[in-house]
Amino acid sequence: MSCRTPLPEKRATVIKTESHPCFRFLLLLVMVMGFCPAHCQEEFVQPVSRLLTRFPFSLFTGGVILVRAQFEDFPDSLSFILDTGSGGISMDSTTCTRLRLDPQPSEKTIRGIAGIHNVKFLYNRTLHLPGLTMDSLNMHINDYDILSSVYGEKVDGIIGFSFFSRYIVKIDYDSSMIYVYSRGSFKYPKGGHLLRPIMNSIPIQTARLTDAVPINSRFYFDTGAGLCLLLSSDFVTDSALLNSKKKPVLTQAEGLGGKASMRLTTIKEVRLGPYHFRKVPTYIFDDDYNVTSYPYLGGLLGNDILRRFNVILNYDHRDIYLLPNSHYHDSFDYSYTGLGLYWIDGEVRVGDVMKDSPAEKAGFKVDDIILGVDNNFSKNIQAYKNVLQNTGEKVRVVVNRNGALEQLSLKVKSIL
Repeated sequence: MSCRTPLPEKRATVIKTESHPCFRFLLLLVMVMGFCPAHCQEEFVQPVSRLLTRFPFSLFTGGVILVRAQFEDFPDSLSFILDTGSGGISMDSTTCTRLRLDPQPSEKTIRGIAGIHNVKFLYNRTLHLPGLTMDSLNMHINDYDILSSVYGEKVDGIIGFSFFSRYIVKIDYDSSMIYVYSRGSFKYPKGGHLLRPIMNSIPIQTARLTDAVPINSRFYFDTGAGLCLLLSSDFVTDSALLNSKKKPVLTQAEGLGGKASMRLTTIKEVRLGPYHFRKVPTYIFDDDYNVTSYPYLGGLLGNDILRRFNVILNYDHRDIYLLPNSHYHDSFDYSYTGLGLYWIDGEVRVGDVMKDSPAEKAGFKVDDIILGVDNNFSKNIQAYKNVLQNTGEKVRVVVNRNGALEQLSLKVKSIL
């Protein structure tokens, strides 16, 4: 006789599945899924972008873009620089005075390579581009006399973020046309590369520089800068980027607030996405006003590089699309004269002569009036600057100095 306690008998449990509530729920779910294909899920899709307008542009030295526009009901067309390096939209102070406008004081300041200052505003204004009207614009007022004198044409303002943030903008350097599309889904053409920059009011793009050492850093993507590359001296020093054997030459550049002393040299290689450029002319300056926000940024990429692509700016999607164009293989400008030319009171005048430069050795003086360069007597400052880019050439320059004519011989140096 066993003394173990018998185990309870295991009984089979039978569930009538056809009547069980969980089964009925699962069966209903399977039926629904079987009759509803996967694409029935809801998805909000942007409308397809559409072309709103297109209009021509012209280029200044270094690839700076100039477009024409009308301000409100004033009949005269004005000249604006198209500038991704501008965080808004602005008008020149003398243009504002000529149009008898009344800008309002503000507490806001703007910063440039040569200074920081408070600005006034024109609020809720309208600008008419060809085929396109932009309203509700708050335009700050700035003095662009220095830009007008550099380019030899009146600069009435700068169009920046206030324009680019509203549309998809294609800049076609092959046809010298701007195409403006509504925001929405956009199909980029084949053969290019999509950048995904940091999009604040000014795009910030990563690029790789190589000289003594390779360095990855962030840079402003700046179509308003008429140069290839601008670096802060702090960035160059701390990164040990520059080959110690190089001897940069002294020069000047113009920007917001006036002129700034700079050094000019070349960088062995600049790589932007899959694209790379060798022996790139590069300006280095003491960034006293922290324009480049070092150490967050190393400097800026200018339009003498960017103009080598047809560019699509899609701020809404945080995209910049680059497609190499017919200028991709253009030679860079390696010329150096140390001669600063400016359009002043209807004359091309010498504004700067750098120490130990070819211009100083040729005998140029500040305030010399340039009457002709080689056989060009057009008084066209852009044409004169183009002739002075011929490295290795001896250029004959006729000047008016205190009423007397003089002919000077200037040998254009190369920075290579």
